[in-house]
Amino acid sequence: MTALVRDPIRLPARPTGRPPAAGAASLALRPLLDPPRRPARVIAVFPAALYLEMRGGPEPRVLAVVTSDAGRLPNAVVVVASRREHPFRSVREGADAFVGDGRIEAEGLTVRVRRWWDPSPALGGLRPDALALGVRALEAELTAAGALTAAGPSGGGLAGHPDPDALAAACAAGDLAGAVEAAERIVGLGPGLTPTGDDILCGLLVALRLVGGAVRHGGAVRLADWLGAAVTADAGTRTTALAATLLHCAAAGHAGAEVAAVLRGVAGHEPPQAAVRRLLAVGHTSGTDLAHGVLAGCRAALGGRV
Repeated sequence: MTALVRDPIRLPARPTGRPPAAGAASLALRPLLDPPRRPARVIAVFPAALYLEMRGGPEPRVLAVVTSDAGRLPNAVVVVASRREHPFRSVREGADAFVGDGRIEAEGLTVRVRRWWDPSPALGGLRPDALALGVRALEAELTAAGALTAAGPSGGGLAGHPDPDALAAACAAGDLAGAVEAAERIVGLGPGLTPTGDDILCGLLVALRLVGGAVRHGGAVRLADWLGAAVTADAGTRTTALAATLLHCAAAGHAGAEVAAVLRGVAGHEPPQAAVRRLLAVGHTSGTDLAHGVLAGCRAALGGRV
């Protein structure tokens, strides 16, 4: 018998250079990081973050690698380096990358996941009267920061646009059809990697699901289910890849660190002032837009509960 010899199949070479950096990954990214190594593409690079998109597959499709002093998105892997150390200086937008086996590899940068963090803050049980106090405290902090006036939310990327107000009003009234219609109109609305409409929706979805669950408001959780299904159904064709991923995360109750801190403040687990200040400082208008969505979700979860 003659042995059949085939040439070996060459796998893409692993990047060489600096030793692997240690990273802490969101549990929302386990579907991307646990399976075997797969190709990805670098879609954006900034001093404090880079974003990689997986080629095909279900959500989440985009993961963020961020410095320890950057905002922590619910789809983030946090590396032990600050932006002053320029950990992403070797990575170019559009470059090939690989994700899997607990690693992220891109042009000389290798991040090894050493631990995990939970993007769903535990709020515990929350009495309606305690939630009412928390919502009033959130309103007071947003008013002091100029993000809320007697006329309603102030600032943000869609200031003066009617649909965010219509969405908040429909949620507060328990108007499922009206909320879905208003939500679908603002998906992808606004400029940037995370358009304003999507930031508002992310804050709203997370608050409805987590605060509604904590106060045992089945209507708020059901509203989160319907809104989440509506805005994620075709998000991949209506907004950016990053924003679509964040909408999927929010629909599942996954929050960024700054949003999670505000929700813990509403639940009375930490002082709200510093948490609100940190959230409002996120991005150009993203923090304000997220805060407006969180407030609308908390008010809807409070509706009729006291």
